[in-house]
Amino acid sequence: MALGEAEGGGREQEASTGLDAVVEGHVLESFSESHEVRGLLGALRAACADPAARELTVERFIVIMDKYQEQPNLLDRHLEWMMNSLLDIVRDSESSPSLIHLAFKFLYIITKVRGYKFFLPMFPHEVGDLQPVLDMLADQNPKDCETWETRYMLLLWLSMICLIPFDLARFDGNLSEEGGARVTTMDRILKTAKCYLVVSDKARDAAAVLVSKFIVRLDVRQKRMADFLDWILSMLSKSSYQTMEGTIVMNGMLQALAQLFKHGKRDECLPFAPTVLECLDNCRLSESNQMVLRKLGMKLVQRLGLTFLKPKVAKWRYQRGCRSLAANLQAQSLAVQNQKVTTAAAVETDEEEEYDIPGEIEDVLEQLLVGLKDKDTIVRWSAAKGIGRITGRLPKELADDVVGSLLECFSFQETESAWHGGCLALAELARRGLLLPSRLAHVVPVILKALAYDEKRGACSVGSNVRDAACYVSWAFARAYEPSELIPFIHQISSALVIAAVFDRDVNCRRAASAAFQENVGRQGTFPHGIDILTAADYFAVGNRANCYLTISVYIAGFPEYTQPMIDHLVNMKINHWDSVIRELATKALHNLTPQAPQYMADVVLPRLLPLSVGTDLHTRHGAILACAEITQALCKLAEESNRPVTHYLSDQALEGLKQIHSEVGIEHTPWLLQRLERVCSLIEKLSLSKMPFRGDPIIGDWQCLINDSLRSLPHISSTVRQHIKDSAVSALTALCNEYYISEQGEADPALQDELVTQYIAELQSTEEMIRCGFALALGALPGALLKGRLQQILEGLKKVTVVSQTDVSFAEARRDALIAVAKICQTVGVKGDGCQEEHICKDNVAAIYATLLSGVTDYTTDSRGDVGGWVREAAMTSLMEVTLLLVQKEAELVNANVCRQIMCWLAQQAAEKIDKFRAHAGSVFLTLLHFDHPPVPHIPHREELERIFPRSESETLNWNASSEAFPRITQLLALPVYQYHVLLGLTVSVGGLTETTVRKQRVFPAWSENA
Repeated sequence: MALGEAEGGGREQEASTGLDAVVEGHVLESFSESHEVRGLLGALRAACADPAARELTVERFIVIMDKYQEQPNLLDRHLEWMMNSLLDIVRDSESSPSLIHLAFKFLYIITKVRGYKFFLPMFPHEVGDLQPVLDMLADQNPKDCETWETRYMLLLWLSMICLIPFDLARFDGNLSEEGGARVTTMDRILKTAKCYLVVSDKARDAAAVLVSKFIVRLDVRQKRMADFLDWILSMLSKSSYQTMEGTIVMNGMLQALAQLFKHGKRDECLPFAPTVLECLDNCRLSESNQMVLRKLGMKLVQRLGLTFLKPKVAKWRYQRGCRSLAANLQAQSLAVQNQKVTTAAAVETDEEEEYDIPGEIEDVLEQLLVGLKDKDTIVRWSAAKGIGRITGRLPKELADDVVGSLLECFSFQETESAWHGGCLALAELARRGLLLPSRLAHVVPVILKALAYDEKRGACSVGSNVRDAACYVSWAFARAYEPSELIPFIHQISSALVIAAVFDRDVNCRRAASAAFQENVGRQGTFPHGIDILTAADYFAVGNRANCYLTISVYIAGFPEYTQPMIDHLVNMKINHWDSVIRELATKALHNLTPQAPQYMADVVLPRLLPLSVGTDLHTRHGAILACAEITQALCKLAEESNRPVTHYLSDQALEGLKQIHSEVGIEHTPWLLQRLERVCSLIEKLSLSKMPFRGDPIIGDWQCLINDSLRSLPHISSTVRQHIKDSAVSALTALCNEYYISEQGEADPALQDELVTQYIAELQSTEEMIRCGFALALGALPGALLKGRLQQILEGLKKVTVVSQTDVSFAEARRDALIAVAKICQTVGVKGDGCQEEHICKDNVAAIYATLLSGVTDYTTDSRGDVGGWVREAAMTSLMEVTLLLVQKEAELVNANVCRQIMCWLAQQAAEKIDKFRAHAGSVFLTLLHFDHPPVPHIPHREELERIFPRSESETLNWNASSEAFPRITQLLALPVYQYHVLLGLTVSVGGLTETTVRKQRVFPAWSENA
């Protein structure tokens, strides 16, 4: 049972009008279409003659009725007149068969929405209705697939009529003759029921209802019940679930038996129960692959068990008494609760009525316990309810044996289905007061394990249904027991529910745990800081997983009762999770939780993680490495804030353990080992940012080699993780250089600088595109001290990468990353107009930098992947914007009019691009340069006209992705001479493209050319 799904509602809307729309759309106040429905029903006769009108009428009626699927009670006041209108058509002798079928179809649609159990008593059930209904059923063809609604409704109607309190022999004055034999009314009804119990449509369900109402009549029971049950059991014995025909027959027979033993009196059904149970055992339904048959088998077994046992209310059951929520929040409620517990204990001592338990009950319970392990949830749920109902009629000792048998389901040798079924059964027992407080010491530890149950299966895991059911048990406990009974387990249950509400992978489990926590806070009133936690971790807040891990967890961990359990759960259960997203979120959560318990993290958690980081399990190794990095960084931040050395938290042994992690990673060309590089690079970055006391240690050289090897291994890594590894390696290099390669005076070692820069520039000419990408970005990530004196050499090396040649024409990604690196280097070294070109951007090298960047805007390379040159153009536009804004803010005179004209013209051409993504990016850069005013970009051609075409007020709202908005604006630039050629070029390329929408939106282009 999904407790998380039982909570209704949607996300809050930002605007009140949006919330009103949601309320109006989902919460109805009345049956507002009643007048329209009256019109539809009144026009049925006319619509039936026209097939088109008939179809429209049916479809409209279905739409109206389906609207009330979630609030069918709104139809209650209108059901009577709708039924009478339709039955008037049925009873009218002038109605055609097609019209009668249409009327019954409408009745079925209503029944589908409101449910036949509510609808059934509204059928007219006078004596005069019996014969006409039987005659109509006799005229039906059971194999007609077009009129099954008629047969279904007629059978339901007949099941209501057969309750008339008269002996059916009175209706046999005019016996009908079928095949020369005189048939009684009783036999006609039985024959009809038997006929429809073996059909494959929904009429079979109605036939089962008819049997349950008809067979229990006094006259029918005395004369036909035994024979009818013999017929059913013979049909079951002769049928096999391995054939389609056998499955259909068994379905009908099992439904009939289940309904019969539900509605029949115990004394009347008891003589037949052992025979039925024996036949059911022989059917071996548990081996069937038909879920419906197994579910019906569970339903029938539990009703047979209830038949064997006398109906009674167990005096030994636990009774909580008053369940006022307000009483739980009052100070004086404790005394009242103690008094109730005493009363309940006194009731337990009452003598029970002694009676023998039939031997068949053992067989029934065994089948139900096996049903708890079924592979389908609906079967397990039926078995759990059966165990709850039967246990309520057992003596205390036998009921305790049932609980003991249930606890055997919670073995780690059992499947997740057994755990799920066991949780459902325990919840049912608790709800009914059949799980006595004396058993809580055995049950609570099992539920705590179920709340964290997660078993890996291949590339994923199973257990979300177990955790959800465990939340249901916790919810049931809150309603079932006095607060004093749960006091010994409060801290365990509250911590487990908080952990599930914040750290569970599945949103339905987080919401179920939140709902269970809320129920315990309201009913028990003993959860520590319950109201405060509920405010932060309510049903809607726990819907966002990242928010749970990174924000809500920090707030809850502020309460000392929950801090250590949350940390332990992350370390024990989440850093080794099969889902990499969960592992990464868990490590970030540990980083955020470190300030709450720094000493525990340093003394307990970190020593536990270090061995795991060099273990054999890849998932655990990944999570442990990231966790070590995050915790170390958090501890170092705390030490820095308190003006303490990092060794205040980290022992020498911990420092040595951190240094040795990288040595376990070999650079082998296997996917798992290569992906592990990302984690170690992240560790290097975090340790460098943490200012670990490793300056001058040989470990720094090892780290540098590992980063270089990571960049060289990029060609051997799958494209799905390549970018992550590249980014991790570059970030690690930046942090490593800043911390260990630059002295306190801000100077770099010349020999180390020469070795590093020379090596990286040489790698830019590699024959592998990915190696060029990695080392280009690495050069762009170097700190200023390592660039000083080598700037021109580095820029020349990157420029060569951006040049398109015959051998590397397809290296678009390398050209893209080189342009990105150029812009980053410019931002790192800064601007100094009259400075040295080896150290700053100055008047001597700015022209060459712009030439490199502008060359990227002309890259229209295509290959099997499509317009790969678009990646280069996009990077070039971004880099041009960043460099230009940097120059404008520092030395605006370095931006000459010619360069600015080229930039704006090329951007205008790209803004007429046919690919939405590149057009939108170009338009965004164009407007950023146009409207920048800190200070304004100089020398923009036709600035006033451009500001009129693209007003500042619309710069944020203009949707460049929509060609219908972009092209009417961009074509206005054709009137400006400076932009005319480039805009025409861009439009011409777009018109020649394959995008029909783009071509259609450029119809203004021919019109302009004619006017020109």
